[in-house]
Amino acid sequence: MRLGNSVAACPHSDNIYQERTLGLAFCVNQPMQDCMTDASDTGNTTDTGKVSRRTRILNAAEKLFSQKGYDAVSLREIAREADVDLALPNYYFGRKPKVFEAAFLRRAQLLNEWRLDALDKAIAASAPNPPSVHAIMDAYLRPILTGRHIKDSGWKHYYALVAYVNNSTEWGGKLMSEFFDPMVERFLSALRTSMPNASDKDIFWSYQCLSGSLTLAFAQTGRLDRLSHGKLRSTDLESGCDTMIDFCTAGFLAACEKADT
Repeated sequence: MRLGNSVAACPHSDNIYQERTLGLAFCVNQPMQDCMTDASDTGNTTDTGKVSRRTRILNAAEKLFSQKGYDAVSLREIAREADVDLALPNYYFGRKPKVFEAAFLRRAQLLNEWRLDALDKAIAASAPNPPSVHAIMDAYLRPILTGRHIKDSGWKHYYALVAYVNNSTEWGGKLMSEFFDPMVERFLSALRTSMPNASDKDIFWSYQCLSGSLTLAFAQTGRLDRLSHGKLRSTDLESGCDTMIDFCTAGFLAACEKADT
């Protein structure tokens, strides 16, 4: 089942929640607010007012894995970054692959909810007709490229982690498929209703191009800054949102609607 719309609309609600949408059960015993913050914030607090150890571990893992990749990070290093006992990452999450998956899943749940909620609204707004390709692209991109969360250092680390995973032959096929495919398939289904004559080849390769563009945007490498001679910043995702929506819309239409002509 999907998380309720109240979670997508109000990510600061305090809940213990269990997500089964993505093919696994994963209980996060923390306020949803912690998915929006980094270790410097105090959203998930203990009685002493400090960020919980579980949250500090996830924040540290997210940061280190995004900066160094999976192989270059040890549980010892994560514990040191989180300022917790060496045994705690394994105690809370298991061995390093499970820590990596837990860090990756935490915000993936929110990204899926935001986009599926936007897609549902686009479908409802266009009924009884299918939504336009532009509306579908808007639902896919705007929730994750705009909003106060994109200024947060924790989200910057997470987006870099997604970029790393999506480019990894070791992790990309497993984690991107496991955590994001159910959401992506909903969008592909919507695109098919909007372009009923499009071939599977054109739909899937167009999505591949969309995913690649988003991955590069998430990486925030600074290349855009250099190419534009400082006029634009790769960290300013919000300023590029409308351009990406228009670009990806035009790409899907050019590739997929030729079957109609």
